[in-house]
This record gives sequence, structure tokens and C-alpha cells, in this order.
Amino acid sequence: MKTYIVIGGSKGIGNAIVQSLLENNNVINISRTKPEYTHDNLTHHDCDILSDELPDIENADGLVYCPGSINLKPLKRLSLDDFRDDYEINVIGAVKSIQKYLKALKNGNDPSIVLFSTVAAKLGMPFHTSIAAAKSGVEGLVKSFGAEMATSLRINAIAPTVTNTELASKLLRNDKMIESITERHPMKKFLEPKDVAGMAEFLLSEKAGSISGQVFEMDCGIVSFKI
Repeated sequence: MKTYIVIGGSKGIGNAIVQSLLENNNVINISRTKPEYTHDNLTHHDCDILSDELPDIENADGLVYCPGSINLKPLKRLSLDDFRDDYEINVIGAVKSIQKYLKALKNGNDPSIVLFSTVAAKLGMPFHTSIAAAKSGVEGLVKSFGAEMATSLRINAIAPTVTNTELASKLLRNDKMIESITERHPMKKFLEPKDVAGMAEFLLSEKAGSISGQVFEMDCGIVSFKI
């Protein structure tokens, strides 16, 4: 049975990842809020990733960093602090987690790290300047750290399109907006958390044992296709 650390696993995509891993693995969830369920294989630590010290963990086979932001405004309405905040939660938080648990991961079996980017890092979208800049930093981290640790561990990122979570609720707040977002995607759909959790579970597994330094676009065609 493997042990996985999930940062931010109480809600949204993180919650779906925790639930997908729980049946056959030990899962250590670290987040500000506790998951709304218990399981014999689940351990929870209350922690604010940016302000608190992370708990000590001796051994882990994988790390998933889920915290993120959706700060959609015109550039002229974004303050420098908005850019700093997005960079802190998306990049600095991930770096802090990796540095804290690198030794534990090296003690693991075929260790793997999964981070999160966004389709907006590849596809220019209005009002996405702050989040796209921060997530581009995540992608750079994946490439460079993946090369640095090529013989020791794997690191990859998932770049989802709109996903039906609380974080994206403003984008999906009524039927008209849901229809509009659905129509914008060539596959005429957007993502559910379980879709992304399936990809994360694959990247953590031995089935992805030869994959590192990659960013996987789960885009429902919006980046890849023009129809």
C-alpha cells in the first residue's frame, strides 16, 4: 500500500483525488478545512500552506499540490498584490511543499509529484493575465525540476480547462453561462473533478513510470482543436 500526500484535498479536484486514492492507499490530506468524511486510510492535518509549518512526514510515494486561484479581471484592474497572491498560492506554495517533502519522497517507491497548471497558460484568454502568468511558472518548475531530479523522481502537471468545482462556480453560475462554456469547447463539454482525478491517479502510478517533465492539457479540445 502506497502513501500519498495531497495538499488541498478537502474540496474540488483535490477532494476527488483523495477519494480516488483512498481505497488502495494511505492518503495524508493537508488543508485548511477537514474533508467531510472519514476513512481508515485517511489522515488529515489542518494547515494553511502559505502561513503554517507543514507537518513532518518521513515516507511518501507521491505528492499532489492542488491549491490554486481563479482571479479573472482586466489587467488595469489587477493590482501588483493580485499578481503576488496568485504567484504565492500557485508557485511558492508548490515549491514549499516540494522542499518540505523531498526527503520523504526520496524514501518512497517510484515517487511522483503532480502539480496543476491551466489551459490559459497555452491559450491566450482575456482577463487571465495573473493566473496565466502564475501557472506558466508552475510549468517552468515542472520542466526544470523534472530535469534536476530525472533519476530520482517524476514530476508532471495537469492543465485543466473549466472544471465543475466551487473555485469555478462564478463561471458556471447559471444555465446561460454553462451553455456558453459548453459550446466554446469543441467536445461540447467541460470537466468534472473525477475526470481530473483519474489523470492524477495515472500520473502517480507505475503505469506512468516513464513520464516526467510533462504538462497534460485536459482541454476538451479548446486548445487542440479549431472546429
